Amino acid sequence: MSEQAYQSPASSDRSLSTPEPQRTGSWKTPIQILYEHGVVIGDLPVFVMEKAEGEAHQPSFVFSVTIRGVKCTGQGPSKKAAKQQAAEAALKILNIDSESGAVPERSNTNGVIAEPNNPVGLLQALALQRRWRVPEYINLIEIGPPHRKEFTIICRLESLTEQGAGNTKKAAKKEAAEKMVAKLQSLSGSSEITWTPNPSVCFENIRNSTAEKISLLRRNPLSIPNTDYIQMLLDLSKEQGFEVTYFDIDELTVNGQYQCLAELSTNPVTVCHGTGISCSNAHNDAAHSALQYMKIMASSK
Repeated sequence: MSEQAYQSPASSDRSLSTPEPQRTGSWKTPIQILYEHGVVIGDLPVFVMEKAEGEAHQPSFVFSVTIRGVKCTGQGPSKKAAKQQAAEAALKILNIDSESGAVPERSNTNGVIAEPNNPVGLLQALALQRRWRVPEYINLIEIGPPHRKEFTIICRLESLTEQGAGNTKKAAKKEAAEKMVAKLQSLSGSSEITWTPNPSVCFENIRNSTAEKISLLRRNPLSIPNTDYIQMLLDLSKEQGFEVTYFDIDELTVNGQYQCLAELSTNPVTVCHGTGISCSNAHNDAAHSALQYMKIMASSK
């Protein structure tokens, strides 16, 4: 009997009568560490059940795991325990620290060294390892004829956002991820990524805030001509602790105006659209829409 499975770190396959296998680090199991390594190198581990025997009250399972040409087996009283044994054996052969998940000359306990050939995998591994939210990739726009499409994709990781373009969605996604890795390295001050995200800013906190900028937003109208809404939104973001990112959309509106999106790193994320006779006017219009939304959310009870 054979069972082939894609094993994710959060999956559960335990028997009620079988104790949880001991974790090797502060929170990660051998399966989780092996999975993270597989994401980074672009070769996910594959688990196969080789044997299942014994009585119903005392079963015995044998699982194998294959990753990057390495095959190891493990045995245990539950499927999960057998998989953990197999994963631990693979970590030893791959020379990966079973407690920290560090690979010699590639990463250490201070951070993760970037893998330039697989930026999408690196971001995924970082999110898993550091308990960040999984990176999001959003198809922003598609332009051009069917045989010459141009795709623009947004990569969002915690409070950070980058965008990439390419003639395929895969190429655009990779470029967005590469830019995100470069931003993380810049924020870390080296190629070793040590950046940590700020806590998410929830609307409940904004609603309860009595700070100067948010109080002014509640009291004053947003209809004064020639107002610099971009600066107003920037001042508010600094006060409340969220970030603002503008994305220009290459395609003009039907009446020939520029358009863009303003994204606020609130929780949940806020995205507002803006148009104008120039890029800067479109940004100001998007900032105005974002401030109107913030005003409604900050005033509601």
